[in-house]
Amino acid sequence: MKHTSLFITKTLIFFITVCSFAQSEVQQKDSVVIKQRYGLRMGTDLGKIIKTLIESDYEGLEFNFDYRLTKNLYLAGDFGNETRVTDDSEFLNVTTEGNYIKLGIDYNVYSNWLDMDNLIYAGFRIGYSDFEQKLNSFTVYNTDQYWQEPFSNDVGKTFTGLSASWAELQVGLKAELVRNLYMGLNIQFKARIHDDDPENFENVYIPGFNKTYDSGSFGIGFGYNIQYLIPFYKKAKNQKAKDSEKEN
Repeated sequence: MKHTSLFITKTLIFFITVCSFAQSEVQQKDSVVIKQRYGLRMGTDLGKIIKTLIESDYEGLEFNFDYRLTKNLYLAGDFGNETRVTDDSEFLNVTTEGNYIKLGIDYNVYSNWLDMDNLIYAGFRIGYSDFEQKLNSFTVYNTDQYWQEPFSNDVGKTFTGLSASWAELQVGLKAELVRNLYMGLNIQFKARIHDDDPENFENVYIPGFNKTYDSGSFGIGFGYNIQYLIPFYKKAKNQKAKDSEKEN
């Protein structure tokens, strides 16, 4: 009887050990440990560089960044400077020059497979610009041209200390070309909050905001970015294995 009890006890211990090992193995198959990179991604807007090279009336340079806060949420920003000559050959010639900064967040709505790190995102920014407008020349239009034709005046007057702010909705994507190197494009929808107008005429261009579209409060912009990720650390996430992998 004593030997029988000892045999039963050993048998139970053996089966418990085997079952525990099997359960652990199933749990390992059910999930895959994915390492996500957290760090600072920095780059520049290639669109502004190309535009500077091919357009004689424009100079601009923009740097941008994002920093990963959570799995899908990023702190993001853009800053730069622009010089733009707006030439309406019939009425107005103005040179705009200034700096700008935009800060906000991006949210990734794309679910990556395994350790991929691509983004399809929607973002929000608050933008601010300080700039100056130089009125190079203007034309006074006379409705009664029978007596007096329109005449032009070369002014060369500069209005300094101007500023503007706006809210911006940004939608775009970023794709990892090689490890830590990303290419991206985005479209920006802007709404002016405030701007300082020069004396006797309105802003026709605001750095960071772009063209003002004849006194309207809304604007639009595009970006073509290249960025490099500097990883600071990695965080693991558990991703469910596919049903087909479980069956195999």
